[in-house]
Amino acid sequence: MVRDGYIYGSSLLAVAAMLKWATGGWGWAVAPLALALFFLWFFRDPPRAVPAGEGLIVSPGDGLVTEAATVTTPEGPRRRISIFLSVFDVHVNRAPIGGVIGRVRYRRGAFLNAMNPASADRNEQNVVTVRGEGKDQGIEVTFKQIAGLLARRIVFDCAEGDRVARGQRVGIIKFGSRVDVLLPAEAVLQVQVGERVRGGASVLAAMPRAAAALAVTALDGAAGAGEMAGALHGVRA
Repeated sequence: MVRDGYIYGSSLLAVAAMLKWATGGWGWAVAPLALALFFLWFFRDPPRAVPAGEGLIVSPGDGLVTEAATVTTPEGPRRRISIFLSVFDVHVNRAPIGGVIGRVRYRRGAFLNAMNPASADRNEQNVVTVRGEGKDQGIEVTFKQIAGLLARRIVFDCAEGDRVARGQRVGIIKFGSRVDVLLPAEAVLQVQVGERVRGGASVLAAMPRAAAALAVTALDGAAGAGEMAGALHGVRA
């Protein structure tokens, strides 16, 4: 669990206990007790199995994919994936690739609904660029922690020059938000709009060689499943 959960949760539990003691009943204590349980649940930080293959780009957050498009940037065309984090999603953010934090820029802005496409440019946000190393050598990924209508605080725990591992916890956006990921133009998308993803575990895209390997693995898996189904059919016959 994120430290904030313990802080908010324990404070509200203390308030609930004092109200119970002062009033002799649970009536006034129900609201702070419910809020304490909500905060303990909201700031959960479940472990994730991070894919280990070469050239894979994982989701920096949990949520719903709302956009997958090619956009024009000063550096040239890039692929952009937008992920909406509702208040019910895990809000811990993770590094999409392993490498060095090359650039961090915090930009003040509005607090539009994170489902609004305009929020990607107009809302308060933290923009982070990671330059790949090791298995992710040669890949550069930029991701944005974008505040939403309810989200009013963005936390990023790393600084420029820090090294991060793929899937490593790097921050959190509090209460409903959005994460945008800018990928190399040649990256092959592995998700589509309407799909739900998990931070650090879901592969958003793969570089061409890695994408080919994933396709082969998928075909092998499908062939194996077909052989198994045939064998079971033969047994039953």
